[in-house]
Amino acid sequence: MNMANKSVVTEFVLLGLSNSWELQILFFIVFSLFYVATMVSNGLILVIVISDSHLHSAMYFLLTNLSVIDMSLASFATPKMIIDYLTDHKTISFGGCISQIFFLHLFTGTEIILLMAMSFDRYIAICKPLRYASIISPQVCIAFVVSSWIVGVMHSMSQVIFALTLPFCGPNQIDSFFCDLPVVFQLACVDTYVLGLFMISTSGIIALSCFILLFNSYVIVLVTIKHHSSRGSSKALSTCTAHFIVVFLFFGPCIFIYMWPQNSFVIEKVLSVFYTIFTPILNPVIYTLRNQEVNSAMRKLRSKFLKMSKISVILRNSALL
Repeated sequence: MNMANKSVVTEFVLLGLSNSWELQILFFIVFSLFYVATMVSNGLILVIVISDSHLHSAMYFLLTNLSVIDMSLASFATPKMIIDYLTDHKTISFGGCISQIFFLHLFTGTEIILLMAMSFDRYIAICKPLRYASIISPQVCIAFVVSSWIVGVMHSMSQVIFALTLPFCGPNQIDSFFCDLPVVFQLACVDTYVLGLFMISTSGIIALSCFILLFNSYVIVLVTIKHHSSRGSSKALSTCTAHFIVVFLFFGPCIFIYMWPQNSFVIEKVLSVFYTIFTPILNPVIYTLRNQEVNSAMRKLRSKFLKMSKISVILRNSALL
C-alpha cells in the first residue's frame, strides 16, 4: 500500500450508540448527568483528602491519583459524545481520532499500574504491618505514581505508532462513540487478523496478566485477614473488598474487548460505555460508601463549610447595618 492511499481518509464518522433521535436525547441527558457526577465526586475526593490531615497516608495519596485518572478517563471522549448528540453530522478528524487513542491508552495504562500499586500497599499493610512504614514511604508512593504515568505514556505511544502505520484508503465510519484500536483497525486496508493478534499480545494479554496478578494478591490478603478476627481486620476486609470491586469493574471490560477484538459491536459499545463513563463514577462511590474515614472527613468538611457560610452571612448582615 503506497503513501498516497494512507492519506486518503482525513476524518472519521462516529456512528455513536444509536440512530434513534429519542434514544439520543435520553443518552444526552443520562451521560451529561453521569459526567457531571463523575467530575464532582472525584473532585470532592481530592478536596477531602487534601483538606483532612488524617487522610495524608499512602493509600489516600494513591486514591487521589486514581480520582485524577478517573476524571481524565471520563473526559477524553465523553464531552464530545455529549455534544455530538446535538448535531446530525458526527465526525472526528484523523488527528483527533489518534489523540483519543493516545489518551485512552494513556489513562487506562496508568490506572492499571496504579491499581497494582494500591494492591501492593494493602498487601504490605495487612501481611507485613510492622514493616509498612519502612517499605511504603512517601518517596515510594511518589515513585509508584511517576512509574504509572511513565508506563502509561510508553503503552499509549506504542498504540499510536501502530495506528499511524495503518493504511486507511476508503471506509471511514466508526461504529462507536469514540476512537479505539478494536474498531479503527477494522477500517484499515490490510489483513485485520494479523492486527487482531497484535492487539491481543500488546493489550489483552497485558491486561489479563495484571488482573491475574492482582487477583492473586487480594486472595493472599483476604486469606491473611480471615485468620484475624478483630475490628481492624474487619476494616481491612472492607477496604480490600472495595479495592477488588474496582479492579474487577475496570479490568473486566478491558480484557473482554482486547482479548476478543472481533466480537459484536453491540457488546463493544456496552463495555466501552461501562469503563469510560460508569467505572469512573463507581470508584468514588465504592470507596466513599465503604470507607468510614472518608465519610467522617466528608462530614467534617461539610460542617466546616456550613460554619463558614453562617459566618459569611453574619458578616454580610453586619456590613449592611
